[in-house]
Amino acid sequence: MTAQQPHKAGALQHAVELTRSIIPPVHPGGRPFIFGALGATLAIRLVSRRAGVPAALVTAWLAWFFREPKRVTPRRPGIAVAPADGTVSHVVDAVPPAELGLGGDPMTRVSVFLSVFDVHVQRSPATGQVVRAVHKSGKFLSADLDEASEVNERNSLHVRTDDGHDLAVVQIAGLIARRIVCQVADGDKVLAGTTYGLIRFGSRVDLYVPAGSRVLVEPGQRTIGGETVLAELPTAG
Repeated sequence: MTAQQPHKAGALQHAVELTRSIIPPVHPGGRPFIFGALGATLAIRLVSRRAGVPAALVTAWLAWFFREPKRVTPRRPGIAVAPADGTVSHVVDAVPPAELGLGGDPMTRVSVFLSVFDVHVQRSPATGQVVRAVHKSGKFLSADLDEASEVNERNSLHVRTDDGHDLAVVQIAGLIARRIVCQVADGDKVLAGTTYGLIRFGSRVDLYVPAGSRVLVEPGQRTIGGETVLAELPTAG
């Protein structure tokens, strides 16, 4: 091996690492769409190179839409981080989904609306255990409507944090979204900020925190999933 070979190998590795840091990985739930679009693009290009250009752009957009960027999650106890990227649409007191069995007392609900331009993976709001995961069929109203929390198709999680707080996080399908992916089940351990699911094409995620929590965001504020602290939870005792 010449003296230049280790240098070239190091430069190549650096280039690969730099590329990975710039281009985020893709969530597995989006790969069938991307590979399907890629196959269609290659087939179209065999017929017409010009027609292959918009097909390639659609493929690139799908790869961008299903991105799963790395996030740095605050690790201090007693907080709930944003389960999704998007815009805070509502901060209200509301009863959590009945199917979770959390009772009829209102909790504080922070709703985050995801446009087609936002990252569409969902992340655990806190470290703890999934007590219950329930999917419920429903309508496909526009996800920015307040009533979407009750009538739209959804997947609900009851998460009990390591310090004993009960949270609910709900993936809600929207006007265009027709598919909710949830990768966790009853009894699974979750780590704050880690990806647990995906909603395909426009949607909403609701986070329910205990009454008495100090909410740190306002309607209209942008959130970064896994990083933005939505609320400080009540202290024990």
